[in-house]
Amino acid sequence: MNGWLLAAIVAAALVLVVKRLKGEPVTIRDLFAGPAVLTGLGVLFIAKADGVTGTDIAWVVPGALLGLGLGAARGTLVRLFEKEGVLWQRYTGRTFLVVIASLLISAGYGAFAEHMGMHPYARPTQLTIGVSFLGESLLIYYRARKTGTPFAPEQESPLAFLGRRSR
Repeated sequence: MNGWLLAAIVAAALVLVVKRLKGEPVTIRDLFAGPAVLTGLGVLFIAKADGVTGTDIAWVVPGALLGLGLGAARGTLVRLFEKEGVLWQRYTGRTFLVVIASLLISAGYGAFAEHMGMHPYARPTQLTIGVSFLGESLLIYYRARKTGTPFAPEQESPLAFLGRRSR
């Protein structure tokens, strides 16, 4: 993977974690846009990679399910609360313990899969991060719906002005 792309993904993940540490309103777009994009990029990377075999896919699918489950475990520990009439979320100390455990488990799975014959390029970082955040988002969405508190309204993208026409 391109070093700059990996650095951008890691930086974006760090920004997300810092925001969630402080607490932020829960919106549907924030829950699912990032994980969907990262997961899609990971799948695209695998689809375009040369030499991906059935064995590689046989390791990718359980690895993705593992990531989904680890993300869901993290999603159970995210604190949901009402603020200003809408739902907010915040990471807790226990959430970070699960983050560390997830990283170790995922790295162990990846090392084992490569030792057993999986090609390293068949396990893109985007897919690993994407499915993990997707698992977290699905669990947060489920928990959020049970609270009855409305999601925060979607905020306009900082780049929305690019799509506007001047009159």
